[in-house]
Amino acid sequence: MSSGYLYEPLPGIDAGRRLHLNENTGGCSPAVIRAVARLAREDIGVYPSYARAADGCAAAFGVPPDHVLLTNGLDEGIMTAALALLPRAGADAVVVEPAYGMFGPSARLAGARVVSSPPAPDLRFSLEAVRAAMTPATRLLFVASPNNPTGEIVSGDAIARLAAGMPDGGVVFVDEAYADFEGRTVIGDIARTPNLVVGRTFAKAYGLAGMRIGCLVAQPAIIRRLRGAIAPFSVNVFAAAALEAALADRGHVDRYVGQVRESRELLYAACARLGLPFWRSAANFVLVRVGDAPGVRAALAARGIHVRDRSSAPGCGGCIRVTAGLVDDTKACVAALEEVLCERRP
Repeated sequence: MSSGYLYEPLPGIDAGRRLHLNENTGGCSPAVIRAVARLAREDIGVYPSYARAADGCAAAFGVPPDHVLLTNGLDEGIMTAALALLPRAGADAVVVEPAYGMFGPSARLAGARVVSSPPAPDLRFSLEAVRAAMTPATRLLFVASPNNPTGEIVSGDAIARLAAGMPDGGVVFVDEAYADFEGRTVIGDIARTPNLVVGRTFAKAYGLAGMRIGCLVAQPAIIRRLRGAIAPFSVNVFAAAALEAALADRGHVDRYVGQVRESRELLYAACARLGLPFWRSAANFVLVRVGDAPGVRAALAARGIHVRDRSSAPGCGGCIRVTAGLVDDTKACVAALEEVLCERRP
């Protein structure tokens, strides 16, 4: 069985439509390609400066530069938070399920006991269930908004209540990897919430998954702790240049977000037509209950459509997750899904 956050390669993946890892199916801004091409030999021969990329990131999120730490993808940010914020022994980390697969393994590697907060029957976020999972030893709480794989947004009020209810020294980590697709964020609450860390990535809406670039946003005191647990220069010079260019081309992001929203509606309509339960999403994917998830995934892959089997996640039995990207990709997925289900039904 997979460890949860290491993805097994799929045969023939390069020949199909990649709707299984929530990447930007349209790619990055052309400005990114130009920025990377402008790098000189001398730029590559020295360790990078992050000042302009970090300043651009801070400006985009409306925070001072000392509130931002660039990371080699949000995965490194999650691991850094676990290493920096969890004591070496005797600490609990609470993971709100269903959850992104990096949370639990990162906390365990940092020496913490992982406590799962189970989902409600409809997979909706439950503030009461999360509170019940917390203990006096809780030092880190992982919650995603929008959540992966349901696409649900956790309200800012709920996040504030959790942060206020954490034991002394406890920190709430909010993974906002998909926040760009609806625009709601709790970054504005950081100024009045000293134990809040927000993780962001530029892999999704900005199309920089291959560059591996993300960031953590928090008050300076926490940023200093996080910086002490991350390797120097972990973000390469190409990623720093790419981020600066991507942030400057907001039009590219807005156009892709528009495609995602249209694609979600196409998937909703297809699910309703086919009688498939689904979850409305604020992210660039839709969770769909198809019954035989492994079989449907394999049948779609045979048709060049790659989706994610999420049936092993808590509460997600029989579910696949479909990336909602470019409309053309979504239309091809819907056509293939209709074909597969028609063939499988008596």
